Amino acid sequence: MSYNFEIVGITPVLTFFNYQQELETNPKRSKAYLGSYHCTLDAFIKSTQMIPQKPEWNWDEVVETMIDFWLKHEATVKKWKSELDNVQEDNLIIARIANFSVLRTELEQLMDV
Repeated sequence: MSYNFEIVGITPVLTFFNYQQELETNPKRSKAYLGSYHCTLDAFIKSTQMIPQKPEWNWDEVVETMIDFWLKHEATVKKWKSELDNVQEDNLIIARIANFSVLRTELEQLMDV
């Protein structure tokens, strides 16, 4: 798989919304962030529909990567679910999807500068 999925934290809804509006406008970027009110696989899959400028990726493969993460990292998922359950209602759990081939291209361009 050429994608990576990981849960990265919890943040207020407004902070996440502002971040998406300001920084996630390039459809050729190497990563995208997902926010959800619930720490469930279904909720994260559904949140892919909410990405403002969806990158030009293989989204079926992205979903497969998310499923694979969920199956292999049960302890991590439980930890984040517990943390989300213990914060205020106006918070989202945040996950990051990275596209390795686009990330590699970005890094190579940085090295050429």
